[in-house]
Amino acid sequence: MGAFWAFTLLLLFGCSFLFGMLQRSESMRTALGGISIPVVRVDISPAFLISTAIFLVGLFAIKLWQNKPKMADLLIDTEGELRKVSWPTMDEVLNTSLVVVVFVIFIGSFLALTDMVFGRLANIFIYG
Repeated sequence: MGAFWAFTLLLLFGCSFLFGMLQRSESMRTALGGISIPVVRVDISPAFLISTAIFLVGLFAIKLWQNKPKMADLLIDTEGELRKVSWPTMDEVLNTSLVVVVFVIFIGSFLALTDMVFGRLANIFIYG
């Protein structure tokens, strides 16, 4: 169920972006017959109709795609596997993050020092 809503939100974002792009054209922005939806104050324009139609077709396609037996089985199996995962506690996350940050700083410092030493040695050998 979560995958459906994730894809739906992604589709909604894409359609709202498309609506914004279509609104740049004057012909797509003009309300058809001056009709608007009163509660949300949206003009029924060609841009609105196109983006709404694409959203509805996409929503239908997502629903069909997710109801395929293979896809449904995959999502059910994935959810089952995620339930088996032992998620780390906050203390474990903080400790391992601290180890990673310290190690990155150490390696970065080592590489900077090594680069500086070899750069100076190269200058000595090249320029005397």
